[in-house]
Amino acid sequence: MKYLQKIGQFIIMLRDVFRRMTKASVLKDLIFKEINDLIIKSLGIVVFVSFFIGGVVTIQTALNLNNPLIPKSLIAFTARQSIILEFSPTFISIIMAGKVGSYITSSIGTMRVTEQIDALEVMGINAANYLIFPKIIAMLLYPFVIAISMFLGIMGAYIAGVMGGYINSEQFLTGLQEDFIPYHLTYAFIKTFFFALILATIPSYHGYYMKGGALEVGQASTTSFVWTSVVLIIANYLLTQLLLS
Repeated sequence: MKYLQKIGQFIIMLRDVFRRMTKASVLKDLIFKEINDLIIKSLGIVVFVSFFIGGVVTIQTALNLNNPLIPKSLIAFTARQSIILEFSPTFISIIMAGKVGSYITSSIGTMRVTEQIDALEVMGINAANYLIFPKIIAMLLYPFVIAISMFLGIMGAYIAGVMGGYINSEQFLTGLQEDFIPYHLTYAFIKTFFFALILATIPSYHGYYMKGGALEVGQASTTSFVWTSVVLIIANYLLTQLLLS
């Protein structure tokens, strides 16, 4: 019953987000601010993690493919599939649940405990639309972050493989192009679009409906990260079943 109530609250929040829109001129400024806070400021960690994890995937694959009958190009093929299908869309999204999700929950939660949300409502402003709608629009650019992650992951895989002596450049490029299915990119970006909505809405819910003081803001951020990660993993499973089966 408790979880049904929370799901109902979540649906009501989403309804309120799109019900009474804030002035377009105000929303434009808010959206650009959220793009900076949620997307641009997240690029650093995405670039760092993607590059080195791509390298680790290549090294781990190379060390486990020690049979001389297996072509070296399979190292690049495995790295490409791992990065495009799972690592960039899913693993980066879980990292973003910690960074972006915690930021969203703490920023909205702080406004709740300091009664700024109540002040917005008193002024006749739809607080749900004012606070959450710009975050949803900003996160629609999230697929571009994942595209950068894919590129840098493969770049890291190439550098680690070639510089480490596990595979030469020609073999890597052969494996990179081998049996490439363009639909896999489509699948990854469809998945990323749904993940972006999850990353924007679930942390917003935990901040918007939180109660208490400064201590509870930290607890709400932790709870938000846990539930966002759980929903991301479940959504990943369901979307994989629907899109690849």
